[in-house]
Amino acid sequence: QVQLAESGGGSVQAGGSLRLSCAASVDIYRNNRITWFRPAAGRESEWVSCTVPLSGATSYRFRDRFSLSRDNATNTIYLEMKSLRVDDTAMYYCAAAPYWDANWSSDQIYTYWGQGTHVTVAS
Repeated sequence: QVQLAESGGGSVQAGGSLRLSCAASVDIYRNNRITWFRPAAGRESEWVSCTVPLSGATSYRFRDRFSLSRDNATNTIYLEMKSLRVDDTAMYYCAAAPYWDANWSSDQIYTYWGQGTHVTVAS
């Protein structure tokens, strides 16, 4: 059974927009924090945005350009990305970890990962 599945990646020009989707199984969605990560050269993956569907709490790393929305009926998290830059090019993953874990910004605590969806931003 697929626990997390991302979609929506693609190629855009700098300044463009994309919406990524993370579809979660119902158990994952209800009991975890779901965070979007992207790899960062030479260090842990960089968290991009996260949400706890149970409480609605949301955090953003790039508040001025990225936003999150949720569809509780389909257990899906959407990452809306606008004003994309070349350095936003990466594989984007959604991951799930217990919502109560205070180390949520570290990819090390995440048990469930999707397969990723790639975003390419061309200059």
